[in-house]
Amino acid sequence: MIQPNVPDLGLPRVVIVGGGFGGINLAKQLKGAPVQVVLLDRNNYHLFQPLLYQVSTAGLETDSIAFPLRGIFKHQKNFYFRMAEVTGVRPADNILETGIGELHYDYLIFATGSATNFFGNKAIEQHAIGMKSLIEAVQIRNYVIKQFEESLLLSDPAEIQSKLNFVMVGGGPTGVELAGAFAELRKYIMPKDYPELPVSLMKIYLVEGSPRVLNGFSEQSSQKALDGLHKLGVNVILNTFVKEYDGETLTLSNGEKLQSKSLLWAAGVKGVPVNGIPTDIIAPAGRIIVDEFNVVKGYENIYAVGDIAQMVNDPERFPKGYPMVAQVAIQQGVNVAHNIRFIAKGQKSAIKPFRYKDLGSMATIGRNKAIAEFFGMKISGYFAWIVWMLVHLMSLLGFRNKLVVLTNWFYRYFTFDRGTRIIIKRGAANIVKLRQTVQ
Repeated sequence: MIQPNVPDLGLPRVVIVGGGFGGINLAKQLKGAPVQVVLLDRNNYHLFQPLLYQVSTAGLETDSIAFPLRGIFKHQKNFYFRMAEVTGVRPADNILETGIGELHYDYLIFATGSATNFFGNKAIEQHAIGMKSLIEAVQIRNYVIKQFEESLLLSDPAEIQSKLNFVMVGGGPTGVELAGAFAELRKYIMPKDYPELPVSLMKIYLVEGSPRVLNGFSEQSSQKALDGLHKLGVNVILNTFVKEYDGETLTLSNGEKLQSKSLLWAAGVKGVPVNGIPTDIIAPAGRIIVDEFNVVKGYENIYAVGDIAQMVNDPERFPKGYPMVAQVAIQQGVNVAHNIRFIAKGQKSAIKPFRYKDLGSMATIGRNKAIAEFFGMKISGYFAWIVWMLVHLMSLLGFRNKLVVLTNWFYRYFTFDRGTRIIIKRGAANIVKLRQTVQ
């Protein structure tokens, strides 16, 4: 049995799988606790996913929204990081199986986040483009710019339009923000960089299966977002699902067909539990069922937090479980760390059940346009856009990242430009095949 090179400190070992919002906040809260903290992740950085769409639309560089995990915890003496892929768990033996060997744990926390949910449609999964990783965001940027470059080589307007029809599926914050960002590319970048291409040939579609966009917001805010998208020239199609997509033709549930070689999928996410977790405690969306203390059903020392956790302890507000958003993961991570501290000290009576404090929601539609709801207030327009920027800026890790992002935003605002319009890989057109290898 191969063992990862993790020293045995003679302390209870807390193993955290995933360096997302839940995982890093849990690890931070265990600083100075009488435990050994071991964090595992397939990447050596924490990714600020709310700004991932700006990387994919040439607004920010990759290192602006990623921060090395070792840098976050460089002053935490009881912390150890190992870059590894988790392959399974043997709860009876308290063993976590990974690509670098088997690791013993006293407490195990799954904070693995979520993956793109294609709802079982293999054809769409094969041809559509997800956006859950930094690699995918860069590949999308490469792909989109390559579509513009290749369009200059064509003379048939129908062929060009097929390349420049960009379809976003899913009217949540990610889909809305993507659609707005693409609309701004068409308005501010395309006429300057590609004057030979008529702007009218680039069309942006947003397809949503429900009657309105941003279902997590009030109807008033949802309508303002819809109006903002219309003003940007986005074709919003509501009450409609995607039935088929073969890489060129998109078939919708209303019978309409769209010619597009660029389908960006933001219609939902799902949890991806590891092997060894019984299937009867996994909810339909791949989330692991946990109790009010984030303890996995049927176990005492295995927890799940964030997107991977299915907790229904507030059925009036969240009958289907808490939303798969960063704030839930952060707060659950903090609460689990609090409970582990007391359990490790033999004070189990001091542990607290999780109670979610909703700090609000916000989404940006484009330049000077956003909506925000928090503390009972509903704001939109320029002020909401400023609030959105401040909140995201302060949430970024590292002073350098904050400074770089702020500088980029100032530059873009006054110059109407995006400075990262470069194709890094010659094979960018193989994005769909490459995407399957990074999941």
